This record gives sequence, structure tokens and C-alpha cells, in this order.
Amino acid sequence: MQERLIETSENLDLDFSKLWLILKRRWLPGTGVFSIILGLTIIAVCLQKPVYEATGKLLIKKNDQTAALTGLGQGIGDLEGLNLQSNPVNTEIEVVRSIPLLQKTIAALNLKDDRTNEPLKPEDFIDKLKLKNIGGTDVMQVTYKSISPDEAAAVVNKLMNVYLENNIQTNRVTATAAGDFIAKQIPDVEARVRRAESALRRFKEKNHLIALEVEAQGAVTVIQTLEGQIAQVRAELADANTKLAKLRQQVGMDADNSLNLNALNQSRGVQRVLTEYQKTEAELAQLRTRYAETYPGISNLQQKRTALQALLSQRIAQAVGKARAVADGKLQIGESKQKLTEAYIQLEVERLGLASRLASISGEYKLYKQRANILPKLEQQQRELERQLKAAQSTYEILLQKLQEVKVAENQNMGNARIIESALAPEKALLLKPVMILAAGILLSVMLSSGTVAVLEVKDISVKTLKEARELFGYTFLGAIPSLTKKAAVDGKNGETAAIALPVRDTPRAPIAEAFRMLQANLKFSSSDKLKVILVTSSVPGEGKSTVSANLGAAIAQLGNRVLIVDADMRRPRQHHIWEKANTEGLSDAIVGQVDYQFAIKEVLPKLHILTAGATPPNPVALLDSVQMTSLIDNFAKSFDFVIIDAPPVLVAADALMLGKMTDGLLMVARPGVVSSNTAATARDLLQSSSQKVLGLVVNGVILENESDSYYYYVKDYYMEEDSTSHQRSTAKRKT
Repeated sequence: MQERLIETSENLDLDFSKLWLILKRRWLPGTGVFSIILGLTIIAVCLQKPVYEATGKLLIKKNDQTAALTGLGQGIGDLEGLNLQSNPVNTEIEVVRSIPLLQKTIAALNLKDDRTNEPLKPEDFIDKLKLKNIGGTDVMQVTYKSISPDEAAAVVNKLMNVYLENNIQTNRVTATAAGDFIAKQIPDVEARVRRAESALRRFKEKNHLIALEVEAQGAVTVIQTLEGQIAQVRAELADANTKLAKLRQQVGMDADNSLNLNALNQSRGVQRVLTEYQKTEAELAQLRTRYAETYPGISNLQQKRTALQALLSQRIAQAVGKARAVADGKLQIGESKQKLTEAYIQLEVERLGLASRLASISGEYKLYKQRANILPKLEQQQRELERQLKAAQSTYEILLQKLQEVKVAENQNMGNARIIESALAPEKALLLKPVMILAAGILLSVMLSSGTVAVLEVKDISVKTLKEARELFGYTFLGAIPSLTKKAAVDGKNGETAAIALPVRDTPRAPIAEAFRMLQANLKFSSSDKLKVILVTSSVPGEGKSTVSANLGAAIAQLGNRVLIVDADMRRPRQHHIWEKANTEGLSDAIVGQVDYQFAIKEVLPKLHILTAGATPPNPVALLDSVQMTSLIDNFAKSFDFVIIDAPPVLVAADALMLGKMTDGLLMVARPGVVSSNTAATARDLLQSSSQKVLGLVVNGVILENESDSYYYYVKDYYMEEDSTSHQRSTAKRKT
């Protein structure tokens, strides 16, 4: 529990320290915004004028009471929301706030702007106007502020009257529009009624319909009757067929032959000729028994028989209507057979009558059945036509009724609102207390200044503190080089204060020189292997990697080590400027073989040598990534105790990534305020993807006032004390 409290306390201290550092960085814009807002607030308090407020009230009615009492025109102009959550009063508030109503009020009262004396703009009018729905009621409260009490009351009353006029006019326009619409629809609906009536009449005439339901009921009755008759006739016909079959067996012939035979037996002409024929046959038979065929009497009888036979055939044809071959024995039958034949013929006639009757009844039944089958379809079509006619008639009647209601409503419309309280000129002005205004101004100033500081801090993506740099890179921290003021050291040449590029050489006792010596010590113990060739680089230009290289080399040389500083930044060489040496011959010349590197190396301090960059080549990458460069580095390592290579920034060229593979390790330089979080992350990713051996991180140009750690406050105090002592010594020397 105690550990948790300690951790919480440390976090709070850290947060307050960060906040304090942010305020120190952004105090100028924050103070500026605070001062401006506070100044405007003070001016507003001094220039405050008395403001008068007038109030009126409107009662919003859901519908027209007159229409509700008469029952005519109901629904026209009614205030109804589109959903249950909407409030008609709130809707009317927006109507009152609408630009057309405001412009009418401004024009009617000739309202002017208090500041410019120009006609008041609707947006400025809205700023002075306040509309609200009094809770739990249908009352709208209208409030207006003005420097004139009479004007405030006049504006409220005029605005309410303009709203009432607009409400009545809107409802009247709605009624008029509805009437015009209905009047345009009536001719079309009337024509539709006529078309429906004509269609129904043509349908009945075409299908011979009078009373379809009565016809359907009658058809059912007739069909049932015909079905009974058909069944009865079929039974009688079946009985007649049975009897006819028995008589046919007894008679031995069919009906036609029986009818013909009966006609022949009843024909006197046929019977006389038949009797004469039979008599002649008998005589001929007697003569043949007594005489030969040549006997004249036989010949005469044969001729007579032939003549009678021809006459008999003629008489038979006359009797039955056509010539038929009938046996002589059937031309005369007995009385009993005659009766059977007559009964057979009579029964056949009855059968034919029954068959004819059955066919007639069946045909009639078929017709009724067909009619009955189409009656449902006809009934459906008739109902559809009747529905269309009824709908058209109903629509026509409704339109006539609504047209009458709309005309009445148009004349009796009184609107949906009325004034229940007119505005009176206020006697007392509304004055805000200066203390309240100042308090609000101070609060607003604090909020806006804090917002300004926050926005500037968020937009600034640069690394601001040593801690941020360490967290971004994540490398081993080897040292921090402070950024001191100009009085941190004294230029021994001209006695003026200036920033010193080589404090290790010029002011060896200065705190910044001690920082480089600490870097040298940390670098020595950072690796278990002995380091001989070190590459110094940074993320972007301006971070001081060349200065770090020069001072680190000087610090190592002061310990008695032979050190060589190689300026490999051929695009922007700096070492010859720092050491004030010529750059006529250097690394590029040694790589291409124009000069021996031993002659190009210059001694700048005891045991400290430099090799400048030399002439700028068109393609530095090709030179640095050559076998000659590798051979030179090997020779440097053999000739010197330490070799420091000043390489270009990682994000500027690929030189540092290639040279890093030829060295014992890479030293990364970062400067707060120069490198950003994005560039730092990109440089770190490049080093990681190229598998560079990073020895550690040096944070250069640290502003001690921006650091929140207590350690740096002690360092700052120590540095300031040392700076003061050094300054006093330098002053004493100049006086002597």
C-alpha cells in the first residue's frame, strides 16, 4: 500500500513537472491570448449600455375552434406533429424565428442597428430575440432586448401580430389550395362515374342480364327439374327398349321390316294382286301335274304369273315407298302375328318419341348448364363494375362535400393562435454585474489560453526533452551535452562572449567540456570489446554530430590516445571549418588515389589528427562503398588508437548505413527541438532494418530548464556556478 502511494505521488510530481515545462515553452502565446480576452472583457464592462427586455405571450391552439364547433373544415391548419416526440409549439417557435416574418417586423418598425445605424439584419434580430415554450403549457413566450424600452415592447407586439397574420393567411391559403385542387378533381371523377355506369350497362346488355341473382336461383331450379325429367325419360326409354327387344324376337324382324310388312298386309291392292297371283300359281301347279310344259294353258298361266308378279312388285313399291324384295309368304300373315307386328310398331314409335324427348331435354339441360357455369364469372364481373361505380360515386360525393367544407372554412378561418399577453415597455434595465462579467472573462481567458497552449503543443511534433529522445530511440544512453548560454565560455581571441564549437580545447574546465569527457568514459565502458573505429551520425542535419565528433576526439586525445577524425560527410563537410584547416586534400582524394592519406592527415592538437572530406565527388556513395574505403579504414585502425568517422545524417543519405558496417559501432546524436518524433522513428527503423550495431545515444543541445528530472537541476546549478567562475577568471585576465 505504501509503495503504491509513493508511486502515485511520483506520477503526480512528474505530471506537474511536465505541465510546468509546457507552460514555460508556450508562455508567450498563452499569455497573449489571456491578455487579449481579458482586455476585451474589461472594454466590454466599460462600454456596457443599459438593455431593456419586453415580453409577450401567445397561446398556440391545436385546431380551429370554429371549425370544431361547426364540423366544417376540420383538419385544415391543424397543428399536428409528424411523430409523438415533436411539439407543435416548438414548430411554431421556428415559424416565428423565420426570416420572412423577421424582415416584415424590421421593415414595419424601421429597426436600425445600434452600432452602425444601418437597417437591422435578421441574424442580429435573432440575437436579441428569445422564444421559448413555457413548460407544461401551449404558451409561447416572446422576449426581445433593446436599448430602448418602447422599441422592445413595440417589436414584441409587432412580431406577434405579424405571426398571427401569417398564420391566418397560411391557413387561408391552405384552404384555397385545397378548394382549387378539389375543384380540378371533380370533372375527372364525374367522367369516371359516367364511364363506370356505361360499362355496367353495356355488360348487362351484352350478357342479357336483368337480375343476375334471380336468374342464378332460377337456373338452379330449372337444372334440377331437367335432371329429374332426363332421369324419368331415360327410365321409360330403357323399359321401351327392353319390351322392343322381346317383340323383335317374336316378330323376327326389325322395326322397318315390320312396318313395311304391316303396310303390305293392310294394302287391298297388294292383297288382291297377291290373291290372284296365288290362284294363278295353284292353277299352274294343277296343269303341270296333268300336262307337259309345252301345253298352251301352262304357257298362258306362266305369262299371267309373270304379269301378276310385276304388278305385285309395283303395288309393293307403291305401298312401302320403294321397291323391296319381300317373300310371298310374308305378304300375308296371321291375325296374331298381325297384332304382334302392330304392337311392335307402336312400341317402336313410343321409343322414338322417348329418344326425341330425351334429346330435347338434354339439349335444354346443356344450355342451362352452360349458362349456370358462366353465371359466377358474370356475377364477379358485374360486382367489379358495380364496385367501380360505387367507388367513383362515393369519391364524387366526398369531393362535393369537401369542396363545400373548404369554402366555408376559407371564410370562417381565425387562425391557430391568439395573443394572451401583450408586451409592455419595461421600466428597469437589465444590467449585468461587472464582477460577473470579469469572472466570465477570466474563465474564458484561462480556457482559451489553455486551449492555445494545448493546440500548439499537439501540433509541435519535435522532440523537446532528453527523456523524450531516450524513449523514442530506445538506445543505451551515453551522455547529454548541455546547451549553454553565450556567457558559458569566453572566446580567448577577442574577449567577446560567443558560442564555442570546441569547448574541450578552448575551455577545458567548462561544464560542457566535462560532458564530453563523461561521454568518452561512458563510451569506453559501453562495450566489452575494445572500440577503435566509431561512426558518429544523426537523424537529420543540424543536430551537432560534427561538433560531437570533434569534441569527443579532443577528449579522447587529452587522455594520451592517438585519435583520427575522418570527415566522411562529403556533401556537407564541417570538420575543416571547426578546426580552421584547408580542405584542399582529403578523404575523397585518398580514395581515388590522387594523394596518399598520410600526407592528407593534419595534426590539430597533440595526438589529435583530422582527415578532411576533400573535393566533393559527384557520387559520394560510390566512393564510400568501395574497397579502397575499406582498406583506408583498416590502415587508420592500425595507425591510430581511435578513429572517429563523421558521417552524413541517416535520413539524408545512405552513406552512414554503409560506413556503419565497416566500423566497430555507431554513435547516434539527437538534438531536442531539431529532430521530430517522426524522423526519429524513421531513422531508428532504418538502423534496425540494416542491422547496424548502435553503441548508444548522445543527446546534444539539452536545455536544462526544459528537463523535469531533479538531476538536471543540480547539473544546471553546477554549470551556472562554473560559468560564473570561468567568467570572473576571464574578466580578471583581460583586466591584467
